[in-house]
Amino acid sequence: MLKFFAKYKFFAVVMLIISAVVVTFIYNQLKPTPKLPVYQPSMVTADLVDTTVQYIRKYHKVDDFKLINQNGDTITQQDYENKIYVADFFFTTCQSICIDMAKSMQTLQKEFKNDDDIKLLSHSVTPEIDDVAQLKKYAIEKEVIDSKWNLVTGDKKQIYNLARKEYLASKTEGDGGPYDLVHTENFVLVDKEKRIRGFYDGTNPEEIEKLIEDIDILRLEYLPEEE
Repeated sequence: MLKFFAKYKFFAVVMLIISAVVVTFIYNQLKPTPKLPVYQPSMVTADLVDTTVQYIRKYHKVDDFKLINQNGDTITQQDYENKIYVADFFFTTCQSICIDMAKSMQTLQKEFKNDDDIKLLSHSVTPEIDDVAQLKKYAIEKEVIDSKWNLVTGDKKQIYNLARKEYLASKTEGDGGPYDLVHTENFVLVDKEKRIRGFYDGTNPEEIEKLIEDIDILRLEYLPEEE
């Protein structure tokens, strides 16, 4: 009996290797491609969402906008057409979470520097302070690449509506004016259809690593289908 197994030992090892390769191939073919969720206002913590849209359960997309960037250029959704982008809300004089958020945006800028499909968009929540000159100064300090990352200012009501009704990412200022915001650390991932695909803590390096991974997952949705 031992002589029989010894005789066919090489054959058995070869068959075992072939079987392992075949099983791995079949598993990889059948394994579903990971896919990010599509977030709706009803899925987000209520204090980050305006009451007028909290009930929406499907079809939510980021609406068109018209803002001014650090170079005085008008920025609209057309500048992000067919792009995956990350949006956040900040202000240039912030000395708390904005410092870490800016570092995280710099990390994303470096990671996707040569990828034209990925862009960044930072909205000032104090547009009365952050005019074009102030944004430009900040952009220089943070080594912003203009073609990759827009810092935008504009009408306060529009920025409020973008934060609370579109990106679902900021709280209201309880004792402030009607359009005052408490910006959060949220980074928002938006796909090429203007749908929200993820929220991330912009002050947490681990969350930024996850964001980078999720961008790679999201890009798989836009690869040409195999015939």
